[in-house]
Amino acid sequence: MKVTIYTDGAARGNPDGPGGYGAVLQYVDTKGVLHEKELSKGFPKTTNNRMELMGAIAALEALNRPCEVDLWSDSQYLVNAFEKGWLASWQKKNWRKSDGGPVLNVDLWQRLLRAAEPHTVRWHWVRGHDGHPENERCDALATKAADALRDS
Repeated sequence: MKVTIYTDGAARGNPDGPGGYGAVLQYVDTKGVLHEKELSKGFPKTTNNRMELMGAIAALEALNRPCEVDLWSDSQYLVNAFEKGWLASWQKKNWRKSDGGPVLNVDLWQRLLRAAEPHTVRWHWVRGHDGHPENERCDALATKAADALRDS
């Protein structure tokens, strides 16, 4: 099955303010009908980068069988980690960056790798806040989840 995923993350008062992620999953069935599922969740104390990762994690974990996935994100942190080989390098160096410092969010990077493992994932970057309908929808889901915690 081919699935297209769009994700976004948001944090209010980054770092350590409330945040949320949003994801939109789409696939076309054998009859040509588009199916869509939206995911979002808020977290009381987080960062924007953690929420960017959680959007991708939640979407990939929602898939119930191996899929061909095109995953779109406006997070260069997320996309470049795969496309520029940062993740492979960090793993080789026992989760250390090229400057020797520790990689942040190791728990989520490891969870993301596990979530992506059964799938064939192609990672794509999309410019955020540039009128892309699905990216804008993900942003709305993420900010709504963050704001719900901020306002409570």
